[in-house]
Amino acid sequence: MPQVLVILGRQGSGKGTQAALLAERYGVIHVSTGDMLRAAVEAGTELGLRAKAVMDAGDLVGDDIMIGIVDERLADDDIQASGVLLDGFPRTTAQADALAEIAGGSGPDLAINLDVPIAEVTERMLARGRADDTAETIARRLELYEAETAPLLAWFEDRGSLAVVDGLGSEDEVFARLAEVIDGL
Repeated sequence: MPQVLVILGRQGSGKGTQAALLAERYGVIHVSTGDMLRAAVEAGTELGLRAKAVMDAGDLVGDDIMIGIVDERLADDDIQASGVLLDGFPRTTAQADALAEIAGGSGPDLAINLDVPIAEVTERMLARGRADDTAETIARRLELYEAETAPLLAWFEDRGSLAVVDGLGSEDEVFARLAEVIDGL
C-alpha cells in the first residue's frame, strides 16, 4: 500500500464516500482538509490559531498555513504507521510541490482523479437540496475547481502518479474501479 494517496474530484463526485471506503479497505488514515483544519484549531497549535483567525474573518486559508498544517498532520504517529489518503489537499501546484517535499521528494505515491462529468455532479448537488447549492453557485464552484485543478492534474501526470477513474455507476462499481487501480500498484 502506498504511503501517501491523494483523491481528487469535482464537488459532488462521491470523493468523500469513496475515500472513507478506501481508508477502511487499505487501513490508511483518511484526512480531509476540513478535518485537518478543525483538528489544528482544536489542538490550539500556532498554525491552528492562525487558521482560525483567517476563517473567522471569512477568508480562505492560504497555502502557507495549509501546507504547515498538512506537514504537522503527516508527521503524526498514526499516519507514519498506516499511511494517508488525502482528500482536499493539494488544491494547487504550490501545495503539490510542498507535498512532494514533505513526502520525500517525488510526491504522493498515487493521485486518483474521480472523474464525473460536470452535468452529473451538478445534478447530484442540486438533488441534495442544500440552500447554498443553487445552479449559479454550483457553476461558480465548478469553474473555480476546473481552473485550479487542470494544472494540478498535469502536475501529477508529469510525475507518472495520476490515475483517472470513471466515477459514474453505483458506489460498489466505482469502489471496485478504485481498488483495481490501487491493487495494481
